[in-house]
Amino acid sequence: MNPKPQLNVELLRSRLKLKNFAAERKLLASHATAAKFFRKVGLRPGEIRQHAAKLLTSGALASSLLISAHTSAPSAPTGVQPTAYAVSVATPVFLEHDLALALQAILPPADHWQLTPDQENEISKKLNNLLGLNAKAELEGHRLNNDYGRMGAEQHLPRYPGDTVYQHEAYIDKGITPGLGGWGYFAYSPSQLTPELENTERYYVAVQTLYLPNWLTDTAQLAAWYKYRRVVVVNPANGKVVVAAVADAGPAIWTGKHFGGSPEVMAYLGINYGQQNHPVVLFFLDDPDHKVPLGPVEYNVVTGNPALAYKT
Repeated sequence: MNPKPQLNVELLRSRLKLKNFAAERKLLASHATAAKFFRKVGLRPGEIRQHAAKLLTSGALASSLLISAHTSAPSAPTGVQPTAYAVSVATPVFLEHDLALALQAILPPADHWQLTPDQENEISKKLNNLLGLNAKAELEGHRLNNDYGRMGAEQHLPRYPGDTVYQHEAYIDKGITPGLGGWGYFAYSPSQLTPELENTERYYVAVQTLYLPNWLTDTAQLAAWYKYRRVVVVNPANGKVVVAAVADAGPAIWTGKHFGGSPEVMAYLGINYGQQNHPVVLFFLDDPDHKVPLGPVEYNVVTGNPALAYKT
């Protein structure tokens, strides 16, 4: 007899919460007048029911006070403090904040860059439950020396022979590397540069493949496996998440950094380009069919599912 499946309460709570966030954001995005009103009063659409209940309670109390004004002073119901009748406004809580708080509770203290298996598993669960991402510290027997560490800023990479920084659509001021990325050009000519390859350079990371224990003995196999390997990068300070591709090797160990991020990656994660050692979590993305697009990860407000939305 098959055992009765257990209800995943945490997953259910997260999904319901995401549905709530999605409805709010869709409403605010579609109705400018309503959005302006909610900002003015400092109220979340998702809190209307609770807010209305408090208003009704306050109204009932006010009526009671008026009716009994000439008789005796009213008292609050037994077990209820007077402050329960005050109309309060909830502070908006966003999904990114939830993820940031969750990670900060899991991650080790500053300058401790090695995660335990339990910490890795907890982070994987959070990314799955909150965002629907199947992110892992180890994938197909491969793992980096660090999956939590300092990320520094990288420049644009040459995408094809003759490519210059002025052909890149954004962050031109960040420059372009004088040499090629770890896997050479992305294409042999501008006409061969597909949108997918453009996004691969746009949202690329550098990881320290050269320091893997078996790099010298299994170079060809490892290079093939890591080429454009998709990863999930999380800024635990703000909960921002981006799906990126491994397109370069580095940084050098003497820099004190563990990862490098393209100008687009750094910008979306909210990391100051001059800050060269910001802590991030970097896990492999288990998505063999590439259903998850490269780029920023956000809750899909269109479908209402805990899936991904590509924000251009």
